[in-house]
Amino acid sequence: MNPGVIVDPRPLDADLRVATVTSAAPTVFSYPEDRGEFARAMRRCVGVGKCRRNEGPGVMCPSYMVTQEEKHSTRGRARMLFEMVNGEVITDGWRSEEVRDSLDLCLSCKGCRSDCPVNVDMATYKAEFLHHHYQGRLRPASHYSMGWLPLWARLAALAPAEVNRAASARGLSGLLKRAGGIAPERAIPRFARTTFTRWFRRHRSPEGERGTVLLWPDTFGNYLTPQVPIAAVRVLEDAGFRVVLPNAPVCCGLTWVSTGQLNVARRVMHHALRALAPHVAVGTPIVGLEPSCTAALRTDLVELLPGEPSEQVASSVHTLAAFLAEHAPDWRPPKVDASAISQVHCHQHAVIGFDADRELMERAGIDGTVLESGCCGLAGNFGFEDGHYDIAKAVGERVLLPAVRGADPSTLVLADGFSCRTQITQETGRPARHLAEALARGLDRRR
Repeated sequence: MNPGVIVDPRPLDADLRVATVTSAAPTVFSYPEDRGEFARAMRRCVGVGKCRRNEGPGVMCPSYMVTQEEKHSTRGRARMLFEMVNGEVITDGWRSEEVRDSLDLCLSCKGCRSDCPVNVDMATYKAEFLHHHYQGRLRPASHYSMGWLPLWARLAALAPAEVNRAASARGLSGLLKRAGGIAPERAIPRFARTTFTRWFRRHRSPEGERGTVLLWPDTFGNYLTPQVPIAAVRVLEDAGFRVVLPNAPVCCGLTWVSTGQLNVARRVMHHALRALAPHVAVGTPIVGLEPSCTAALRTDLVELLPGEPSEQVASSVHTLAAFLAEHAPDWRPPKVDASAISQVHCHQHAVIGFDADRELMERAGIDGTVLESGCCGLAGNFGFEDGHYDIAKAVGERVLLPAVRGADPSTLVLADGFSCRTQITQETGRPARHLAEALARGLDRRR
């Protein structure tokens, strides 16, 4: 039992492979939990393999559940990135096509951020990789179409009817999809006849006895589904709040983050910080309605623009349900009295949580079943990109889409995420609603 008597083993840590950065390019994300080191983040994965699962609660890893291939698991992608950083097997660093292909089917759902035992954040790593991989090079068409969606949406709002006709016209629709790198199987979402911000300029929010709240006008709600933020305004005013908007057009930068256009994302976020600064300075809370945008303001903002201003904004951002629970705990929500099935957005699952939403639905009389469905499959730009449709649909077909098709016609289908609602509607033909819309419907009945 005495060491060295029969054998003299090497120390346990003698042959560990420790990744060291081989690329001179600095990283853009701050990696606060990894001392700012991308290589240290790449050592997080120790091969537990919780991402290699077929069912059960949680989100990760949607693409592995469909393909059952190691390279499409969080662990497989983490190994590829480790080898890239280590530089022995993968020698071309950020330009590696093998790593790019491995990350291609990552949905950027952020599920691993919370579900992985060591909190591997593959969505962030993918964005970082894409930033460096395409730096100074031509990008895929989808990065210019869907990555720059906030800009195209602002332009489309000038003539939404004409844009919608062009996007749905036979022949022209296919041409637009090919030019934008959009899957031919997808229908291009229709732009609203008017934007939420235009509606709000004509709206007079009453002085609220509980104070003021800033509603974040995300791109999806503002240009595509203004009925969602309009419903939220009604709910917040009923709860006793005066609703205000930022004084200038703002964006959280999410679409640029997910496509790895991080320099643009940082500029967009800088603009958002300047617009929010006067409101944050006086302690005005911020409510986000689109879970992915809300999560971006809570996490990506701080990790791309570290510092006190970002931290103050992040700590001020709430979901609708969490805000009402904290700032109006005695407010009596309208009685909706309906059965519902709910799809939790991946980013909300990973960053924010869903407990406040469960409680609010219960108080509103919504007899809800929260599906253990994981990701809806669309996942922002992923499911719209050419070549991803089959995977995106297969992810949705695991639990979510069959559950929606099998639900009674009178059952509410609730999904706060624009991607989730789009996937549900395009694949089942049933409309899905935001929780704010369900509550606003209850307000109508109360009258």
